[in-house]
Amino acid sequence: MYFVEKSKPANPYKRFDYLLFSLVMLLAAIGLVVFSSAVKDRTSLLKPQILALIMGIALCLILSAIDYKDLKVLSLFIFFGAMGLMVLVLFFGKGEDLGNKNWINIAGMSVQPSEYAKIAYIILASVFLERIKDSQEKNKSDIIKFLAYTCVAIGFVLLQKDLGTAMVFAFMFFLFIYMAGIPYRYIFILLGAAGLSLPFIWVYVLNDKRKDRILTFISPERDPQGGGYNVIKSKLAIGSGQLFGQGYGSGLQTQSGSVPVNESDFIFSVVGEELGFIGGCIIILLGLVILLRIIYISKNSSDTYGSFLCVGVAGMMGFNFIENIGMSIGLLPVTGLPLPFVSQGGTAMLANFTAVGIVLSVSLRRKRGNFNSSQ
Repeated sequence: MYFVEKSKPANPYKRFDYLLFSLVMLLAAIGLVVFSSAVKDRTSLLKPQILALIMGIALCLILSAIDYKDLKVLSLFIFFGAMGLMVLVLFFGKGEDLGNKNWINIAGMSVQPSEYAKIAYIILASVFLERIKDSQEKNKSDIIKFLAYTCVAIGFVLLQKDLGTAMVFAFMFFLFIYMAGIPYRYIFILLGAAGLSLPFIWVYVLNDKRKDRILTFISPERDPQGGGYNVIKSKLAIGSGQLFGQGYGSGLQTQSGSVPVNESDFIFSVVGEELGFIGGCIIILLGLVILLRIIYISKNSSDTYGSFLCVGVAGMMGFNFIENIGMSIGLLPVTGLPLPFVSQGGTAMLANFTAVGIVLSVSLRRKRGNFNSSQ
């Protein structure tokens, strides 16, 4: 009689990317400290931020346990569900004083559907990009469908007059088509169409305040008490922090209210003033390492679909990092994009943790290989 020794089941979390998860948690922890210093009414604003952080962590861990390949089956439902919410925003949404409408109240909570639409777009776009990348001959049908869904997503965002989010979609789109190896003629056609649409966007999409933001980016000093005020004060706050900063809660500009919306749009000014050059570098370094880790997971994914999911997440987060920090120091126009895991916003926090959860799912099921692997 023979006895066969039963092998222990493999630990599914042996390949869990603890490095990526730890880096994100560290950035979120620093962000919570900075946010608590930035807000004046901590009772009403800090509690929702902490709740969003806890929910985001839980959602991230749940999604990491789900096989990311299952998202293929649900990709169309997820995309059209997100677009449905975008339609509701057009009719029942609310916005800021810039004329945009990108928020909607659901069950007593303010939700920004465009944040979830980014994730939905990444999930659906990766389906078509996998087919395009892995096929011997580029299927025009898949390319056209990919372009059509991209136009739908960007179109709804432009109807909300949310230029910043539209820029995120455009950045992800061009990153996708570069990685997929789509023929350059399609790129030139789209660039031409984008160029021709600029006068239309300037006249019909952008209102006077958004036009003023763009003109102020070119020359903030043209209106130091109006459109250029935020940028000038933000740069002043960051510069006053010098090397080590003025200390937690001791920022002269940010604590006095001289820097508007410093809990969200200009939260990097709080980092620069209170934590100094060193603190700013830590935030930038954490963001950079997180993006590099996501790219590493993309390159070692077990299939092309997982690779594109990670590429999309890296593009989405990377653009937000660059734009938020860039507008705070006057290098890029003010768009209102949040700094991932740091700025105020429960929707953005949940969306970013959702994206990380998908990347962790890819990481759990990755194998040694390169980007072109489709096994």
